[in-house]
Amino acid sequence: MEPDQTLPPASDAPLAAIILAAGRGERMRPLSDTCPKPLLPVGGRPMIEWHLRALAAAGVREVVINTAWLETQFPAALGDGRRWGLRIHYSMEGRDHGGALETAGGIAKALPWLGERFWVVSGDIVAPGFRFEAAAARAFAARDDDAHLWLVPNPDFHPAGDFALDTDGRVRRHAAAGSAAPPRPWTYANLALMHRRLFDGLAPDRPAPLGPRLHAAADAGRIGGQVLDGPWFNVGSPAQLAALADGAVFGALFAAAARPDLTATQEAGDARSV
Repeated sequence: MEPDQTLPPASDAPLAAIILAAGRGERMRPLSDTCPKPLLPVGGRPMIEWHLRALAAAGVREVVINTAWLETQFPAALGDGRRWGLRIHYSMEGRDHGGALETAGGIAKALPWLGERFWVVSGDIVAPGFRFEAAAARAFAARDDDAHLWLVPNPDFHPAGDFALDTDGRVRRHAAAGSAAPPRPWTYANLALMHRRLFDGLAPDRPAPLGPRLHAAADAGRIGGQVLDGPWFNVGSPAQLAALADGAVFGALFAAAARPDLTATQEAGDARSV
């Protein structure tokens, strides 16, 4: 499906979003051998559906899902998005390029659907209670940064971290000289607002990592950030998935999040492939 050749959305319209879902999920094998990781069930729904529901509740209407590994399963499972009041566009990197384009390359390919600024979230994280708030999008636009990142304390699997965060909310690659804080006390939560200029110069058909782009923008003082308020899970292995999928644990997390329910019309919407 080709991008619509339409004008960018009005400045007060909800931003579009991209859910990153093209990875192979090596650490999730053997489960990911037959099912893309974002489609594995958490709390009785595909993991990616929790993002779709949160985006819909926040008023987002346009969502891109980039795919590569077992990618035909995504439209078969999620349809065109109308059951959540969304319009889903599938950016099929496997079909078009023979494999995943990495994070920055995948976003560059999807830019025609995304507008000037947009939400970015990985399909294999779970962040109960996160709201894709319009106020955050407005503040991001007012600052005219290249990106705004949500950060979490360094998890056990990534003790070196990714970034430091100044008291004025600026994201740096390292803590200020003389600081008693660890050099990189925060890990990027794979939740962000981004501006399309962060991807200037990237070909839409070539793999490219996101890290170097974020590092350069942070060094230039072009990234803001904040600590994520609430639980966050990077669901990378079968053991992590099993722990999160425990009924009591999952139920408590999402009950506390108290996400608004979708309307009956949204729930009953057409789920056909597009």
